[in-house]
Amino acid sequence: MLEMIKESDLKVLITEEELQNKIKELGKVLNEFYKDEELYVICVLKGSVMFTTDLVKHLKMPLNMNFIRLSSYGSGFTSTGKVNAVDISLPNLNGKNVLIVEDIIDTGLTAKFLIDFMHLNFKTKSLKFCSLLDKKSTRKTDIEPDYYCFQIENQFVVGYGLDYDGFYRNLPYIGYLETNE
Repeated sequence: MLEMIKESDLKVLITEEELQNKIKELGKVLNEFYKDEELYVICVLKGSVMFTTDLVKHLKMPLNMNFIRLSSYGSGFTSTGKVNAVDISLPNLNGKNVLIVEDIIDTGLTAKFLIDFMHLNFKTKSLKFCSLLDKKSTRKTDIEPDYYCFQIENQFVVGYGLDYDGFYRNLPYIGYLETNE
């Protein structure tokens, strides 16, 4: 069993105010890119739900939200390296503008899986990948997000949707835990 961490053990990496300001800026960029076109937003559960809901509040175009669930983390601090499609039910996205919204790109394996899946199953009008956090130092693929809010170092982060063994998603900020792993 994993040792439970305490919120008091976390150091604040990105404050709630910094998160909301950057998300609002990203919303302006997306509004300009998509203008009045329809947009299909795909929220990757569970980690990106808070980011997605805050982001779409700033989007002005006709919007359709969808939710998929993937998994690449076991318990603890590291990715399993294997992406599992837990629930990937989507409407017909042929000819649609699609924005995939993820909490973090670290190895890039989940992003690559999703982008490959979309290209295999749909002929979208446009396909963009948006991530709250970009952790380039751990990348194992050549995938880069089209949009991201913050670039971070190789730290284990929790809060604002990101979790540790299912906990701490509810924190309004992003914190990190110094580990030796």
